[in-house]
Amino acid sequence: MRARYDGTMRPQWTTLLALIPLVTACAQDPRELVRRSIAQDQLDWVRMKDYIWNARSVERHFDGRGNVQSTKREAWETLMINGQPHRRTLERDGKPLSAGEERSERKKLDEAVQKLSAETRAEKQRRLEEAEKQRRREFEFLSEIPDLFDLRLDGESTIEGRAVWVVSGTPRPGATAKSRDARMLLKVRGRMWIDEATYQWAKVEVETTDTISWGLFLARLNPGAKLTFEQAEVSAGLWFPKRLFLAGSGRVGLVKKLTQDEEVQWSNYRKFSVDSKMVPESGRGND
Repeated sequence: MRARYDGTMRPQWTTLLALIPLVTACAQDPRELVRRSIAQDQLDWVRMKDYIWNARSVERHFDGRGNVQSTKREAWETLMINGQPHRRTLERDGKPLSAGEERSERKKLDEAVQKLSAETRAEKQRRLEEAEKQRRREFEFLSEIPDLFDLRLDGESTIEGRAVWVVSGTPRPGATAKSRDARMLLKVRGRMWIDEATYQWAKVEVETTDTISWGLFLARLNPGAKLTFEQAEVSAGLWFPKRLFLAGSGRVGLVKKLTQDEEVQWSNYRKFSVDSKMVPESGRGND
């Protein structure tokens, strides 16, 4: 019996053990995975108010032959002032700001601090309530995904050494969006890579399947536009945006056609909250 167990049973058990990850993946409900990841993403979004971070973008415009016509580069830092994000430009087209541009950015920051620090308690409360209302609106928009899409679990993979579930989705035939924002979801298909340890989005890829229009000036995004969004864990269980890439063609207004791509990268997250006491009015000339 010992010889049979050692020589015959072990390969059988090895095969069964190798199937465990596949069985575990198949047992997951893709709708529940997506629903849980959306909820987790919203929790982390709220926690961003305690952080400042850096970002840089590259925007390229192309002519009808696919040649680059223009390139725009920018780098900035986002500060939180009394719960309000403030974007401070650091570079333009790969170059540091001139002395005059730097003074202008500091003036904007000082003005923002002064304005927010002069708020009455009621004004601050209204502003924070409006920001919370906007956050809930975004959450409701994303929360419609599990009901609007046919979701399929494509298995498991890894991203930067982390185990992820891969979920793909296409709009469900006959699905009706509850909100106007969510109607655009019915014109895209996509795929999510959901971190198995935290249920966060590690990566999302989206492609438009129809023309999407929005805004007062009738901006339009043509079918075939592609968006990639990536996140990274900045501390234990806390995930923030890492990279966004958008490429596609469209139209602004009735005449202007455009083909472009844009990439934004976020980095250097650090926990810090700026209030009016952190930005002195004097002593700037020595900076």
